[in-house]
Amino acid sequence: MRTTLKLSLWFALPVSTAILIGIPALSDPLPPDLTYRPLPTMPFSDAKSIDEAQKRAVMERQQAMLRQRYDLADKPIDGTMMSGGRKPVQGGVRVKLPEGTTWEDLSNLTPTEIRDRNLLPSGFKPLPHVKQSAGGQVFPQAQIDAIARLEQRDLRRFDVDFDLPDHLTPEFPPPIFLTTHPELGDVSRGEVLSIRNFYEIMNGLITPVQMEGLRLLLTPFPQEEFNQTEDRKVAQQSLGVACLDCHANFHTNAAFHQTPDVRPQSARFRLDTTSLRGVFNQQIHGSKRSLRSVEDFTQFEQRTAYFNGDHVSATRKGANLPDRTNQVAMMAQMQNIIDLPPAPKLDPFGRLDPALATEQELAGEKVFMGKGRCADCHVPQTNFMDNNMHDLKLERFYRIGEVTNDFVALPDGPIKTFTLRGIKDSPPYLHDGRLLTLADTVEFFNLVLGVKLDQKEKDDLVAYLLAL
Repeated sequence: MRTTLKLSLWFALPVSTAILIGIPALSDPLPPDLTYRPLPTMPFSDAKSIDEAQKRAVMERQQAMLRQRYDLADKPIDGTMMSGGRKPVQGGVRVKLPEGTTWEDLSNLTPTEIRDRNLLPSGFKPLPHVKQSAGGQVFPQAQIDAIARLEQRDLRRFDVDFDLPDHLTPEFPPPIFLTTHPELGDVSRGEVLSIRNFYEIMNGLITPVQMEGLRLLLTPFPQEEFNQTEDRKVAQQSLGVACLDCHANFHTNAAFHQTPDVRPQSARFRLDTTSLRGVFNQQIHGSKRSLRSVEDFTQFEQRTAYFNGDHVSATRKGANLPDRTNQVAMMAQMQNIIDLPPAPKLDPFGRLDPALATEQELAGEKVFMGKGRCADCHVPQTNFMDNNMHDLKLERFYRIGEVTNDFVALPDGPIKTFTLRGIKDSPPYLHDGRLLTLADTVEFFNLVLGVKLDQKEKDDLVAYLLAL
């Protein structure tokens, strides 16, 4: 596999493709199969000019892939809003089926038959980064605009833009709920927290230790693409990014990155930002990395996500080494008071109150607990998760090694069970954001788990998930 990847992505690319993706001797002098990131081999101005010239083609290719996979239209569910009440939840199945195929047809085939006939919907396959060869953090426009306004700090890359439509991303700015003040509801004042406003917004609500932790979570530090060096991907020298640039208001703004834990570059999969809501009740952290405490998560991210798992590059660009006792502990204490959004129809055991729930929601709960097998992993009594990681073995359904926009699809491997509390607030879904709606997610697991839900059961299940 390694030899094949090297030949196909390094030596055998036509010039037109090489120009499009920016391989070595152009804007990104980094072979895709190296462990360590080499130093740049051209002036910053040259690399920037090449990237800017390629950007339109890079974005058009990504958009063509997305349109082939999904219905990207704005189709909100009537009367269903995210927890802050400012953005509707998108509905309907957006993954496109292969021509001449129905969901029922697929459910009646074995994984091997689906793989051999190439019938797995493309939208169920791993989702490539917008620019696989370069990778790195990519922020949605709303976050870019907010930080530019509040801090005059630039999160805009000159080589790529965010690739999903705004209506398919979380509410912005997300509401903030505190375990220490549930009676207050959203304490964000409708603002996105930044280093410029956090004290005024949170003063009197949190302790001095938590306030210091919040300051650190909002302080920008160098990151692989946002720094002072000549291989950055921002026009001006950058202070870097803050933890809450991705985990906006301790939730998610759908910013994405690539896993730091895989090489070669062509096999590094996309990572959607996970929410930090409810981390007080989680025993593992990160969608793929199984970190065993929020302190570990906080500390390790500085040498993994920020720098692609490359400590050598981190040292050159300006590593941040937070002190475990005096800084990491305070950051963790702040994160540990971030609550899940209210779910008034749930009782203390995570079950629907029949006096408050609709008939459809109650029917969906029955599917969730039974035929759908959702509760096998998403246990209601523990905030709809089991604090484990599970391998869905999706590669049963497709050919390993398929290449899409320079991304080589390998098996997903173990994935953390995410909490389903407040799940309507967190599109897109799965660790790489390949599932745009809850309806897509239900279809995905119906196929992968082989539970053979009918259409009414699927609709009931979506209605139930919206109530969590």
